[in-house]
Amino acid sequence: MSTIIVNNPFDGSVVAEIPQQQAAEVKKVLDNAFRKFNNRDQWMPAYQRIAILEKTVEIMSTQIEELTTLAASEGGKPYADSKVEVLRAIQGVKLAIEHIPQIKGEQVPMGLTESSLNRLAFTQREPIGVVVSVSAFNHPLNLIIHQTVPALAVGCPVVIKPSDRTPLSCLRFIEILHEAGLPEHWCQAVVCSNEDAEKLVCDQRVNFFSFIGSSRVGWMLRSKLSPGTRCALEHGGVAPVIVDESADVSMAVDSLLKGGFYHAGQVCVSVQRVYVHASLCEELANLLASKAEQLIVGDPLDAATEVGPLITKAEADRVAEWVDEAVAKGGTIVTGGKRISDSCYAPTVILDPPETCKVSQEEVFGPVVCVYSYDDKDEAVTKANSLSVAFQAAVYTKDLDNALALSNRLNATAVMVNDHTAFRVDWMPFGGRDTSGIGMGGIQYSMHEMTRDKMIVIKSTVL
Repeated sequence: MSTIIVNNPFDGSVVAEIPQQQAAEVKKVLDNAFRKFNNRDQWMPAYQRIAILEKTVEIMSTQIEELTTLAASEGGKPYADSKVEVLRAIQGVKLAIEHIPQIKGEQVPMGLTESSLNRLAFTQREPIGVVVSVSAFNHPLNLIIHQTVPALAVGCPVVIKPSDRTPLSCLRFIEILHEAGLPEHWCQAVVCSNEDAEKLVCDQRVNFFSFIGSSRVGWMLRSKLSPGTRCALEHGGVAPVIVDESADVSMAVDSLLKGGFYHAGQVCVSVQRVYVHASLCEELANLLASKAEQLIVGDPLDAATEVGPLITKAEADRVAEWVDEAVAKGGTIVTGGKRISDSCYAPTVILDPPETCKVSQEEVFGPVVCVYSYDDKDEAVTKANSLSVAFQAAVYTKDLDNALALSNRLNATAVMVNDHTAFRVDWMPFGGRDTSGIGMGGIQYSMHEMTRDKMIVIKSTVL
């Protein structure tokens, strides 16, 4: 039997070893989900879904410490941030409960023409069908919530493939759902090979595909989906920030510090490219570097740790290579630029790396913030918009006109003013555009996407 070993990213110790499901088992999982949906007698009414999710919240709320330790152990996010993730996950389930009553249609007017007399017409929202989700490692519990709970809330069976690096939080959450009373086969996990996952995703019985991960894999899978399968893809970005000459440097630095080095930069909207007016650039870069040097890097299970490891040694190797390339091409290391251990990389600030190097062109997904000087706002906007990725962006300014003008001109799905690009709450729309993805996440937005309209027209002589 093939197994997957889950390692602690910090020290490589084995957290767990779990069996890898084979093709026949994966097929059986989808068979069961499809059978559930096809039998309308087994559909769960709204009150039952609400009761199950309420019980899920109750159980999770008694296991915050255990869920936090599990997520930190397998994913490497520091303990304090992992606890915030767990609390967000619980809030995400609550949000779904609150929005179940909002799953509704509307009346469609009749009698506007002679041919439409004596008719009553209305729409209702129905679950779309089987949902298959493929998740990422960087938020091992909260991403699972976003890719399973909206489906369950609207009445869709869901099959989820967690990251091979962090499957344990997903498996535990599904156990909690069943403890809360979820009937068998409504939410199932598959831990399988990429080849078997691709067959699962592209099966004609899948009605909705949710993906969080690399753009290369996401767009490839989308191209192979069965006709009629809807999808939502969430990829990475190279978050641009513009700091104008009126900005409060101290406030901006504190914000950028969190947005750039949270979870060692392994966030799809992590601060990476910061364009700063020339009059403030050196001051901001030096202050950011000074504060980055004070961050505590180390064991994610230590409550004092502020920056944990990269998910693997290979990822730390890649980040090191990209930083070395930036320096070789003329960028200046203000702080960092070195390994701390096999998987930990020092929080790094690079001043004016060339626009042609990888840290300027691609998503670093590591603890690296690049600071660029500009004189002209048009130049800053052009550079900020120069890449094919477009996710969240930010503007730091005290000038309301600049806040509005720059927000309007930045190519992004969301622009934060005087806050970092990684800001998110789970009830807001969230997603990329262009090569960064398609569709918008957020609990209630996903719930809407996982339903579809049915119109009913009643003809009667008494109307």
